[in-house]
Amino acid sequence: MRVSIVVPVYNEEGNIANLHKEIKDVCETNGYTYEIIFVNDGSSDGTDKVCRTLKPLKLISMRKNFGQTAAMDAGIKAAQYDYIVTMDGDGQNDPADIPQMIEYMQKEDVDVVSGWRKNRKDTFMKRFVSRGANFLRYLLVHDGIHDSGCSLKVYKKECFKGISLYGEQHRFIPAILKIKGFKIGEVVVNHRPRTSGYTKYNWKRTIKGFVDMISVWFWNKYATRPLHLLGGMGMLFELLGFGCGIWSIVLFAMGRKMSQNIFPPLLTIFFVIIGLIMVIFGLMSEILMKTYFGVHVDVPYNVKAIEDFDDKD
Repeated sequence: MRVSIVVPVYNEEGNIANLHKEIKDVCETNGYTYEIIFVNDGSSDGTDKVCRTLKPLKLISMRKNFGQTAAMDAGIKAAQYDYIVTMDGDGQNDPADIPQMIEYMQKEDVDVVSGWRKNRKDTFMKRFVSRGANFLRYLLVHDGIHDSGCSLKVYKKECFKGISLYGEQHRFIPAILKIKGFKIGEVVVNHRPRTSGYTKYNWKRTIKGFVDMISVWFWNKYATRPLHLLGGMGMLFELLGFGCGIWSIVLFAMGRKMSQNIFPPLLTIFFVIIGLIMVIFGLMSEILMKTYFGVHVDVPYNVKAIEDFDDKD
């Protein structure tokens, strides 16, 4: 069993040493060939200093704080083994759940196993926002899991061929992979209270996550056929414009002065123009999508260094 454990960390100096020990103990107890990858996402505390005392460890240092998704993407791209495990650096995910998740993956023959924090140890407000986000995700994304926000997940390495993550998309990796035909599973996992540091989640990340959810919805439904969405909306506006035009003609035939009934003609012009714009945007999007699928896409972050710290050093 060859396992890469990817952990994005940002200002978690009080948690990472114990988390590293737990991961190491689980891997050695289960006889895994393993690598532990910590991605220091521009921490401003002593996280980097603590990381350099941990062995074995592959430390990826970002030049600044690019966000959890970028850090996770950098770690996944650096992973070399067959199974990739992702988890948070705050210690709330329990490494002891990794063996049962891998066992479930092999038994059920799935490509992704997502953790389900059924009994969360977060504040009421954080749970409330999360449940609202999960409801919207259920309406838009349909990834088939209960808890997309849980970072503890196990992936087969081939899941990430040709995939780069952006924004806050780490929450929607199962949905993105499901779009590409991978099989998704879910296992109830332990969720522990934070013992050190503070949460990095805030209202800004919630909004970004919602916007990315819309992006995933669009990608799922219309990535290869944007003209169907935008062109369809354009035709709807054209029909509304046609209806308002008929309304204007009827009023004119009834002897109404257009100067006193300016609203119908204005609506006609408005809907016709908007309809034409939507159709044009749809055609342009078709061209852009064909270009996107035909060229290499750069990643929106920059890695400063990748270093290995072995027990032999």
